[in-house]
Amino acid sequence: MENVASLYKAFNNLDKQLDFELTVYEPGKIQYRVVISEKHLSSPGVGHGAVTAALMDAVLGTSALSAVYEEGNLVSTVEFKLNYFKPALLGDELIGTAEIEFKGKSLIATSGKIVKKHNGELVSKGMGTFNIYPMSKRGLKIEV
Repeated sequence: MENVASLYKAFNNLDKQLDFELTVYEPGKIQYRVVISEKHLSSPGVGHGAVTAALMDAVLGTSALSAVYEEGNLVSTVEFKLNYFKPALLGDELIGTAEIEFKGKSLIATSGKIVKKHNGELVSKGMGTFNIYPMSKRGLKIEV
């Protein structure tokens, strides 16, 4: 799974800008981590909801990607839903995880959650559906 993690880290500039850290454990099983810093705030001490949304999109999509990558496929977002439950505060370390709910020939669905590491408090939950398509459609020839 190191191939998909290395490739994704090399191409994904948004993760770098937002200081997201990705770990891929196995196909479909990933974890994202971010510590809410000053650059993530929308008001004093409170992380912007867009940071949580970006983290959830990354969690859901990368889980789907890791599940199809070794088959020579990529994914694109069809839709994703996000519920916010608690704010992410300055200094909070957020952990995002996801699991595969459904995998067909052309679609894959994932569900995920983001929690505060220090107390396990649920920040948000999400669900996403992704189109599965061959890497060759993007002109990519990547060894898997």
